[in-house]
Amino acid sequence: MLRKRKILFLSRWFPFPANNGSKLRIYNLLKGLTKYYDVSLISFDESLNTEYHTGEIQSICTDVKIVPLKRFNPTSLKAQLGFLSLTPRAFIDTYSHEMAQRIQKTVSIQKPDLVIASQLGTALYRQIFKLTPALFEEVEIGLLYDRYINAKSIIGRLRNGLTWMKYRQYLINLLRSYQACTVVSDRENQLLLKLDPDNTIVEIIPNCINIDDYREIEEIPQSDTLIFTGSFNYYPNYEGIVWFLEKVYPQVQAHCPLIKLLITGDHAGRPIPPASNVTLTGYVEDIRPLVARSSISVVPIISGGGTRLKIVEAMALHTPVVTTRKGSEGLDVIHGSDILIADTPDEFAENIIKLLKESEMRQRLANNAYQLVRDKYEWSVVMPRFINLVESTISKYNSKG
Repeated sequence: MLRKRKILFLSRWFPFPANNGSKLRIYNLLKGLTKYYDVSLISFDESLNTEYHTGEIQSICTDVKIVPLKRFNPTSLKAQLGFLSLTPRAFIDTYSHEMAQRIQKTVSIQKPDLVIASQLGTALYRQIFKLTPALFEEVEIGLLYDRYINAKSIIGRLRNGLTWMKYRQYLINLLRSYQACTVVSDRENQLLLKLDPDNTIVEIIPNCINIDDYREIEEIPQSDTLIFTGSFNYYPNYEGIVWFLEKVYPQVQAHCPLIKLLITGDHAGRPIPPASNVTLTGYVEDIRPLVARSSISVVPIISGGGTRLKIVEAMALHTPVVTTRKGSEGLDVIHGSDILIADTPDEFAENIIKLLKESEMRQRLANNAYQLVRDKYEWSVVMPRFINLVESTISKYNSKG
């Protein structure tokens, strides 16, 4: 009997409870991988309560190791000295020798057939496992690139430009050490190809869901209820809701005085513009019932990269979505068919008002969007592509050896 191949998965996020997009993606990738491979996980820990959630991950992974996460402190001595280095100073300041030692020990003992490094936060440890074939999972550069090209002031453009140049060269060198990588959208793919035309193999693996996890949610949508889901720790979420509350929501209220807005997620102590009928829920363990009870999910994202899992989740819950072009980026959606897209405050407000008043349109969008999720954003549909990439990465490396 042939042995199962071994995979070492490195994660910036401890994937359970899967309460944000990154964790949900990692959790589902692990579940998919463990059907075919023996998977060991080494994960950073951003929470004080991770030890209470290891059971779920231990039930699917062969081995689980946790390393404390050090957050970036831009005023630390290492961060200040980082200005003189070609390595981005955030990586210098947060580099974990404990993580490096964990990886080195695991690779030495287990001799994995492949290392999967999820996001830049773990991909930067490539030197530790340089003799093992490796896949860089979820390369994301859109956020940094957008900050650079969208900077309004000369000083902002200069500062963001210098940051972008440093990250750009660092990422090119890092990518060339990996046998393959994944991105979540075609836009990220195009940015990557522009960054380095001679790059490694790139596969688009979008953010997906398990639709069975959403079928069980049975709620009756409440009239005149909007919802925005997302932590303010991720700046594009905060930036987007401020834009919405200042420029869009007052117009909606003028036509729909009874309108209510629910904002879920960690608000990180950041203030929002004053507005009536707005509820800040804070962190909610399960947002699915709240989304299903809402008339519309609003996603007013105006910067950032990747794809918005919040949109896919709303679609799976039959809740129609109004978003921007940036918010819908990376999703194969059609305005007016399965989603409504607007970039100006007036158009965004008009789309919301129209949806609130036209129940047939809400139902049509919801039905079309649900079918789209089933066809293109369900893990059972996408996971075989990821498994094929894993297999080809291992096989090509072995054939060269």
